[in-house]
Amino acid sequence: MTAKANRLNSVKEYYFSRKLREVRQLKAAGKPIINIGIGSPDLDPPITVSRAMQNALEQNNIHGYQSYQGLPEFRAAISNFYNKYYDVDINPENEILPLMGSKEGIMHISMAFLNVGDEVLIPNPGYPTYTSVTNLLEAKPVYYDLVDENNWLPDLETLEKSDLSKVKLMWVNYPHMPTGKKPTKELFKNLIAFAKKYDIILINDNPYSFILNDNPLSILNIDGAKEVALELNSLSKTFNMAGWRVGMLLGSAEHMNTVLQVKSNMDSGMFYGIQQGAIAALQSDNSWFNNLNIIYEKRRNIAWKIADALGCTYDKDASGLFVWAKLPIGLTAVQTADDLLYTYDVFLAPGTIFGTNGEGYIRLSLCVTEEVLSEVLSRILRAN
Repeated sequence: MTAKANRLNSVKEYYFSRKLREVRQLKAAGKPIINIGIGSPDLDPPITVSRAMQNALEQNNIHGYQSYQGLPEFRAAISNFYNKYYDVDINPENEILPLMGSKEGIMHISMAFLNVGDEVLIPNPGYPTYTSVTNLLEAKPVYYDLVDENNWLPDLETLEKSDLSKVKLMWVNYPHMPTGKKPTKELFKNLIAFAKKYDIILINDNPYSFILNDNPLSILNIDGAKEVALELNSLSKTFNMAGWRVGMLLGSAEHMNTVLQVKSNMDSGMFYGIQQGAIAALQSDNSWFNNLNIIYEKRRNIAWKIADALGCTYDKDASGLFVWAKLPIGLTAVQTADDLLYTYDVFLAPGTIFGTNGEGYIRLSLCVTEEVLSEVLSRILRAN
């Protein structure tokens, strides 16, 4: 059999891919497994989205290849959205690149800027894809610590004491996944100054800014940000469109053109109907976000009770689709997650899948109904 590529030796199968296979096997064996581990929204998109898709399907000549840069009206909708909600002026002609999901953007950005041996600053804890893509491209992950004692913020003074001469990219993700830490303008200003000082491209991965957060921020709101910063965003969480695979990259025209050199060789444009649905989503008013967050607030209240029942502590000011809960002293993340799976038939995420600083934490998803979360709580309370 032909040997696999050497680059695959540096990455493992995604934790959720492997663990969900086990969960399916347990379900097939009759176990009543409840999954509160995955951040895939269970709610529907705005009704205007499906109507826009239906209307698009009734049009002629819409099934062919589309522009690599997306429809002009789609880019205009992104620009208007950023202006309205983030107070960011972005040129729809050359500072926006639509993506088939922001996860695709992580690969495209990395391929566009990284050479073998370049170093990449990656948050610990953080989204595992930053590491896997870096490894696939034979660049070197360099982890910077995020810890509760520093409010899950990067310690830039400590970073400056290290050798940054080979660092090409820095990934940040605020509001942060998995901890839910919200950004401030001061944080973004400090990150921009740091990136300029060391000639680093800074990427803020920003899909959670409207979930349980009254003050959505973009790093591009900071003066001079476009010189060094890019921002990834997505409709997956904000508009419950994870399966639609609609994301966007924003930044300077020069940076967009560089990434486009990769993207234009990797796909043939996003389906016309999906772009029309995305336009409709981006034109939603504040009532959409308000109603969405009413639902998530109710779910979060129950998730907090689950954390209480497990003896955990958590930050009530955190945002996003998850509750990041600190376990009682002496308990480990993976063992606790396995105990919940095998004892209570509840699957959730151990903090260690996001990095070593996730030890001692678990992550609970809000992407299930109040009834399902209440059943999880009942199972734990009955056992106690």
